[in-house]
Amino acid sequence: MSRASDRAYEAIRSMILSGELPAGAQLAEEALAERCGVSRTPVREALRRLESDLLVTRTDTQRSFVADWSIDDVADAFELRAVLEGKAARRAAERMTDAALARIRGANHRLGEAIRLPVPDVAVFLEANRDFHAAILDVAASRRLAALLATLIEQPVVWRTAHHYSREALRRSWSEHEELIAAFVRRDGAWAEAIMTGHILRAYHAYADAHRGLAELSQKEAAE
Repeated sequence: MSRASDRAYEAIRSMILSGELPAGAQLAEEALAERCGVSRTPVREALRRLESDLLVTRTDTQRSFVADWSIDDVADAFELRAVLEGKAARRAAERMTDAALARIRGANHRLGEAIRLPVPDVAVFLEANRDFHAAILDVAASRRLAALLATLIEQPVVWRTAHHYSREALRRSWSEHEELIAAFVRRDGAWAEAIMTGHILRAYHAYADAHRGLAELSQKEAAE
């Protein structure tokens, strides 16, 4: 891939994850090329990559749109993540190094600081959470696991809904990370897998609660 294609990919992906390009929005190559400062060919290549990431869908007429994830789609993704990240945690525990453990601890420290603020900094929470899980996947050292998880971890709808998680849900995530760290310290793969599996499944319910709350709020506002 060219640098221009990589630049377009990162720019469009960022716009999708942030919600600047909402679910269902049509992605016109010419307009995107202008916004990304590249020609249409790199944009076309970027859209193909984003389609493989399940962030973009293409119609029979070859028009591209931002993917619209339903609650069932998200549930399915979390279930798959629970299995795959559980396996990654087991592998990571068995391959853990002191340097990797320090990186994982650092990510969770930043996460904890973000949620202890008077108003939790959800953007920092999400960034630190991503770093925490990425560090574990790096230690697991499985290209297949990394490739499979790449399409499951960053659904735009999950990122946007996370801004409405309760403080308790955020604190629970930090606490479960601390349990994972304890398992990593002991290089206990079975324990790490069990914690990670439960952590991802619990995260889905935190998402579902926030999703329902937003839906109810939207209905209430529409009725007023």
